[in-house]
Amino acid sequence: MDFEQQAKALDQVGARTGSQPRMVNAAIIGLGWWGRTIARDLSKSDVIRPVLGIDPLEGGRQVASEFGLRTSARFEDALEDPSIDAVVLCSPHRFHADQIVAAARAGKHVFCEKPLCTTGADVERAVAAVREAGVQLGIGHERRFEPSVIDLRNRFAAGEFGTALQIEANFSQDKFFALPPDNWRLSPAESPVGPLSATGIHLVDLSIAIFGQPKEVWARLSTRGSSFANGDTLAITIGFQNGATALLSAILATPFVGRMAVYGSKGWMEIRDRTHPENPTGWDVTTVHRGGEPETVFAAPHPAVRDNLESFAGAIIGTAPYPVSHDEMIANVRTFEAISRSVASGLIETI
Repeated sequence: MDFEQQAKALDQVGARTGSQPRMVNAAIIGLGWWGRTIARDLSKSDVIRPVLGIDPLEGGRQVASEFGLRTSARFEDALEDPSIDAVVLCSPHRFHADQIVAAARAGKHVFCEKPLCTTGADVERAVAAVREAGVQLGIGHERRFEPSVIDLRNRFAAGEFGTALQIEANFSQDKFFALPPDNWRLSPAESPVGPLSATGIHLVDLSIAIFGQPKEVWARLSTRGSSFANGDTLAITIGFQNGATALLSAILATPFVGRMAVYGSKGWMEIRDRTHPENPTGWDVTTVHRGGEPETVFAAPHPAVRDNLESFAGAIIGTAPYPVSHDEMIANVRTFEAISRSVASGLIETI
């Protein structure tokens, strides 16, 4: 689905016979940093509406109430509530698989923040549960919904830049310096391979979206600019079955940078973020064709986080299929697992 088709689908989301649009009622599970971001973004949606906030901590429930949501400390309350169509999981990664399975068995659609799971065994049982229940599964890889990324994928698919050869990408930030040392995002158990869990997994997803099935990976993790127990500097090389390669970098101890370049046999295209996707202010997009000069244009800011959730809601309603397949989700998690193994072993690991 190209950007124009995706925009039209989003415009049509919620349409049904009669004058009233179909609204998907959602419970947000976890009202930390990203749960608050989603609550804020969905306050402007007329397609998917958060009505319940679940958080075991009083502070999280206070945030939910500030957004006008009903609150609870129990995940099960969202599953038992007949007014809830879907759950949006912003919980620590280790809970994702069990929560997806439980929600699917309760007949609830599931949108899960990244990483979907951290092991192949967990993602297999999670996907099996949603397939068996016939519910929709969405994943928090909003970078796919940025207009420049959609444009890049369409132009490479059309052959404008020839055969796609290699990706170079970096998604780094220093936001986690503001977290207390005992925050779950800095825990090797709760958030293994910290830079991968935080940002790098988005780049893995984009690489799979462009190159297809990954084959093998080599990765190196170190702690050089912080005291983070789960590392702050990560380099990844992924080899794909078609012979292409992705060179990915994720750092949690340097100021924000977001960049992705895809190189082809007839030219290349690079996207540079001006700010963190939490509050996008646009992108600088450079293209080069063989024999030509570089051309750079500005792409205006766009609410990609909301687009992703509204696309998920559209798939629930039946407006258009969700554009991230189960096979891609599984490949992403299996790559996450292989990167974790490579970090531990220092070896090239098969995916």
